Amino acid sequence: MSGSGTRPQAGMVLPTRTTEEVRADRPEVAVLPVGSFEQHGAFLPLVTDTVIACTVAAEIAAAYPVLQLPPVTVSCSHEHAAWPGTVSISAATLYAVVRDIADSLRRSGIRGLILVNGHGGNYVLRNIVQESAGTDFRMALFPGSADWEAARTRAGVRTPANSDMHAGELETSILLHAHPELVRPGHETSDWISDDRKHLLTLGMSAYTETGVVGRPSRASADKGKELLAGLVDCFAEYLSLVGAEKEAG
Repeated sequence: MSGSGTRPQAGMVLPTRTTEEVRADRPEVAVLPVGSFEQHGAFLPLVTDTVIACTVAAEIAAAYPVLQLPPVTVSCSHEHAAWPGTVSISAATLYAVVRDIADSLRRSGIRGLILVNGHGGNYVLRNIVQESAGTDFRMALFPGSADWEAARTRAGVRTPANSDMHAGELETSILLHAHPELVRPGHETSDWISDDRKHLLTLGMSAYTETGVVGRPSRASADKGKELLAGLVDCFAEYLSLVGAEKEAG
């Protein structure tokens, strides 16, 4: 380990396909992981949302004929600014980056783009997808709340979604399964419940949690993480059909 305390980010493995491999496979739809760089309590890394988005995208790419893109790693995390290490860009910048990526994909022959969002604060992604309706380049935002709920039920996640907001049972479970080396000690004793977050956007997370956690990470397990990912992969088929892919899942 270096003097700065940096650990290898195993969850950040990038897609490695070549141009010739993409040409041979002729994918019609791309998936773009969108994460964040923000606090996740004392036991999960700042890059948690990006790791989760990349993990979901990689599972999707293993099951469906899509082009997996490298992630957008910094996004709209302004509500977490009270904690050191958090970095944000404006909603306007995130909008412009994703729109530019979509335009580039269209020029290269891709028919549609599905945004795999790992951070709930990226509200502007909804507007980007909304604006694509009725155009010749369809977009979708995944996972939706219903997809997460189906996956949570399948995995036996016990904490209600409203209570499991940040660094809780769901996120910790996914990392325990996919990248356990990124989970530091302490999640077993870090539960923090704050269900009434009425003014979150105005006051930020620090008004509702001292530790940065909102949820029950003590309930997390690798088995739940495995089933969460499997549930999301199953839900993805509907989205692929919506953006115009004609090939069947592999």
